[in-house]
This record gives sequence, structure tokens and C-alpha cells, in this order.
Amino acid sequence: MAQVLVTGGTGFIGSWCVLTLLDAGHTVRTTVRDLRREPALRSWLHAAALFDDDRLTVVRADLEHPEGWDDAVSGCDFVLHVASPTLRRTPTTDDDLVVPAREGVLRVLRAARDAGVRRVVLTSAFGAIGIGHPPRSTPFTEEDWTDVDSDIPPYQRSKTLAERAAWQFVTDEGGGLELAVVHPVGVLGPLLGPDDPPSLRLVRRMIEGRVPACPPFGMGFVDVRDVADLHLRAMTDPAAAGERFLATAGHSLRVVEIARILRDRLGERAAQAPVRELPVWLARALGTVNPELRLLRHQLGRDLDATSAKAERLLGWRARPIEDTIAETAESLLAHGIGK
Repeated sequence: MAQVLVTGGTGFIGSWCVLTLLDAGHTVRTTVRDLRREPALRSWLHAAALFDDDRLTVVRADLEHPEGWDDAVSGCDFVLHVASPTLRRTPTTDDDLVVPAREGVLRVLRAARDAGVRRVVLTSAFGAIGIGHPPRSTPFTEEDWTDVDSDIPPYQRSKTLAERAAWQFVTDEGGGLELAVVHPVGVLGPLLGPDDPPSLRLVRRMIEGRVPACPPFGMGFVDVRDVADLHLRAMTDPAAAGERFLATAGHSLRVVEIARILRDRLGERAAQAPVRELPVWLARALGTVNPELRLLRHQLGRDLDATSAKAERLLGWRARPIEDTIAETAESLLAHGIGK
């Protein structure tokens, strides 16, 4: 069993990575920006699994500051770098997201190299692979990169440039440090605690009746538990070194299909989920006044399909049926009082 650092342990993906590592018998150290969140995190984890408290250490470290990172990685065999910088204000330029994301990744990689860590698994996103391309009929793969020279949103630009910087660092200055990168699509699944992750807000708003009609696009979705499992496989499997891995459960889903699954599986509790899809022309017109639709302008009218064939072939990874995940997401939100 290994000593593993997970950055961002209170986040949606990060907390599931911590739980999955503990369940596999590893010793975990995880970073948070505010140590006052440690009791809540321990409570969530103990409610989900049995483990000795001395196998989990929570330390303070912030990606935007150098303090604490050398101590955080000291003695660790592996690092799962899941955390992303969180803006405390509305971004005014792309650099408001790009610079903290890139510098945060490099800060963790330098500390890991200096501490003799064997491998870092970086959590990126589909946003670093499939944005800014012309329409296509074939699924995106790990060979693809988002076109940062096109007119794309700051988040996708930051994810792409941060990952590019990570690969360049490992090549130029890594000193033998190994890197693997996981690229989840839209991440759904049950909550460990009563937080409100951004990736679950579409499902929450649907069951609240706050989505009168679905935006016209499709994309891939995946269960957070399967994302955590892929991180562990990428951490330990020799075949993962130097590789990128997409995490998606089957083909893309139109947003209106998610609403249909919710109505079918939850019945009256999802009766307010939308039943129709906006025409593309209307969604584009509404995007001039609706910030959320404006951010989706590159996706409207398209199906952004991706494949996890590489993770399945090299690492033996399999994703659970996304219909089950969608239903369990809604059940979990309702159980935590979110979405009622």
C-alpha cells in the first residue's frame, strides 16, 4: 500500500478519490484551503466507508500560494492532482483563469519532483480535448487537443494550457517524474456530503423545474465513482505512464435525454423535468442575454462524442451504465435536501 497525496480533498472528484484510496487500503494525505472543513470531510468519509482515522491526514495548501506544498508531498509515493484554483471574483480576462491553473499545476509538479514522488495523475477535462474544433462525425480521442487559438471559453482554455504546461515540465524538468492525465466528460453521481458541485447543477435544476426547455446539444457523461477508479488505475498501472485517458460512459447524450431518464426513473419526483429541446436558432438568440447559454455557444446543435476505448484497453477500466448514474445523482441530491 502507498502513501498518496490528493489535492482538493473536499471537492466532488477529490473526495471520491480519497474514499476510493482509503477503501483500497492506501494511506492518504489530502489538501484543503480551509482546515475548518476537515471535520465535515471526515464525517462524510466515515459515513461511506470504514477506515482507521490515522490513515487520513488533512493539511492546508492553496494552489495560488507556495506555502505548504513541500510538506504536503513529503513522503508520498503518488500524487493525484485533482484540485483547480477557485476564483473569488468574476474573471475579467482569460488570464484570470489561465495563470492560476497553469501555475498551480507547475507548483504541484515541482514539489512532487523534489520529494521523489513516482507518478502524478493530473485531473484535466474533456474541455482540454474537444473544444474549438469544426463539426465531426467521429468521437474525440486522447490524440485530440482543444484549439486554444479559436474563440473558446476561459475554462477550457485554462485546462488546455495547464495540461500543456504539465507535459512540457515533465519533459524538460521532470527528473524521472511520471505523469498521467485523466479527462472526464460531464461528471455526475452521488454526493458524499451536502455540497452543491457545479457539474450536478443541471440535474438539480431539472428536478426543481428551473429548466423550461433543454439546450440543444449532446455530450458525454460519467460517474464520479468511475472517475475515481480510473485515477487509481492510472496511478499504479505501468501502462499509464505518459498517457492521457478519457473517462466517459458510452456515447454522448442529448440534454433532453437526461430529462427523459429522470422522468422515467424518478416518476413524480422528476415531473418538472423538461420535455422539449430548444431550437438551435432560439438557443443562440437567447445566448445574447443568457450568460449560461452564451458559454455553450460552441456546443449548440452539436453532439460532442468521445470514447474511453484507450482506458478500457490499457487499464481494464469500465464505466457503469449512465442511466443508473443519472438516477442515483437525483436520488442523492434529494436525499441531501438539494433540489426539493
